[in-house]
Amino acid sequence: MAMRHCPPLNATGTATSATAQHPEGRFVDVCASGQTPRAPAVKVNRAPPDPSPPVRLHHPERDGETTLTDLLTQEPMSVCTTRHRRARASRPLTLHPASPGSIPTRPAGLPDGRNARRRPLSTWLLAGVAGAVLALSGCGESARLTVEQGFGPSPELPPPNKTLIPTVNIAPATGWPDGVTPRAAPGTRVVAFASGLDHPRWLHVLPNGDVLVAESNRPPKDPDVTGFKDVLMGFFMKRAGAGVPSANRITLLRDADGDGVAEFQSVLLSGLYSPFGMALVDGRLYVANADAVVSFPYRTGDTRIDAAPTQLVALPGGPNNHHWTKGLIASPDGQRLYVSIGSNSNVAENGMAAEEGRAAIWEVDVNTGAHRVFASGLRNPVGMAWDGSGHTLWTVVNERDEIGSDLVPDYLTSVRDGAFYGWPYSYFGQHVDERVKPPRPDLVASAVVPEYALGAHTASLGLSWSGGHALPAPLAEGMFIGQHGSWNRRPHSGYQVIFIPFSGGQPSGRPVEVLTGFLSDDGQAQGRPVGVAIDRRGALLVADDVGNIIWRVAPDS
Repeated sequence: MAMRHCPPLNATGTATSATAQHPEGRFVDVCASGQTPRAPAVKVNRAPPDPSPPVRLHHPERDGETTLTDLLTQEPMSVCTTRHRRARASRPLTLHPASPGSIPTRPAGLPDGRNARRRPLSTWLLAGVAGAVLALSGCGESARLTVEQGFGPSPELPPPNKTLIPTVNIAPATGWPDGVTPRAAPGTRVVAFASGLDHPRWLHVLPNGDVLVAESNRPPKDPDVTGFKDVLMGFFMKRAGAGVPSANRITLLRDADGDGVAEFQSVLLSGLYSPFGMALVDGRLYVANADAVVSFPYRTGDTRIDAAPTQLVALPGGPNNHHWTKGLIASPDGQRLYVSIGSNSNVAENGMAAEEGRAAIWEVDVNTGAHRVFASGLRNPVGMAWDGSGHTLWTVVNERDEIGSDLVPDYLTSVRDGAFYGWPYSYFGQHVDERVKPPRPDLVASAVVPEYALGAHTASLGLSWSGGHALPAPLAEGMFIGQHGSWNRRPHSGYQVIFIPFSGGQPSGRPVEVLTGFLSDDGQAQGRPVGVAIDRRGALLVADDVGNIIWRVAPDS
């Protein structure tokens, strides 16, 4: 397939032209008519036709269904952001199999316990449509604010900028070249604590200094609920380094000689289901799988656990499980667990029934599994941490998409018992999201304003309190945050570990860059930071799920 890229936005801010090549070879206009597109700039060889039945599309402007080929053949599609086209775009284009056999059933599993991956749809269809979306998104909007303007207690929140083609700006995952590492803050140095891991996402430091790493990724989606958008997102996430199958294990790392490098690795637990959060309470190791919190007996020094899991509480999962990660932290007295559970959609586009128990932090009784919603309206809370007092729980939240590169900033917030934080009806207090129907002005009026914004689309995931560590004074009291990095902002944001200073129990001051350089000068993702934790000697550990490395940041002396 060949793509002709759109010329730049004209003086009125309107996209001009782009065309996509039909599978039979001729170009079809997919932008504003009457304007001259550029010469072809990118060519991708089309794979031979797939013998499987055609994928059928439900088209909002027609009765019944059509195929992608019919759509390209018979109807030009404008990507210009006129009011009329935006209105038409509000009706979804949905992918359905032409027959029960058109999307293969995924295998039950692989011998090593990994989730098997379903075979992709027709090669030319997936590559062609994904390429078209990437090219057409290049005709769309860019940020008008700097990332820094979306930080702090009072971020700038411009009007929403909803475009027909949502912004897609992937930083292709490449890994680290030999001899290259992230850049550490002045007064610190960084080394690879462990390498050769398989998509390391989350960290937990045990009392004896052993470090647990959740090697994990999202569970496979049920083909029966996989739509056109899911297929495209899978393609984009694979390009960003997030398309690998889940290793479904927790690996133990040990630095017995204290040189800052783990010389011992052992698979502590295997056969899990997209594990993420971990907590140790009274001789039981709790693990938050994608669909349940389970526990295992643990004795200090164990390097392998073969006991069967005991389920404490089932969690929202199901065949879609959009935000699959489940964070986990114990209360200081060990009597309760707190579980962070993300929404099942962007802004409840599948209805609120699909969000039951989601977009929330649960409080769970360790002894009985009894649970309640502790706080709600949190679109995708991931990392959690207690502050220095041990009395206030904090979390980082990934906010909503598809209303522009400048909206909505992720945030750091204290978690108040019974509080509502706005999702899906509003953001940052009473900023109403007009896409959500029916509105709930009663809930919007009660929405809590987060304490500190972390920049739009930064994908702030990891969170750890700094208290008691050995790093330099500017990093003495506050929160470390792993920002995984954007896929839908132009230019990119995140791709770093930052520190938010605290004073008097509240965020205070501008963020401090702790670990940078994950994004190369030419926009390649050499690594992507996720979980962060303080080790027993006070150094900062960072899980990098593209580099497959655990980095350790320690004082330079």
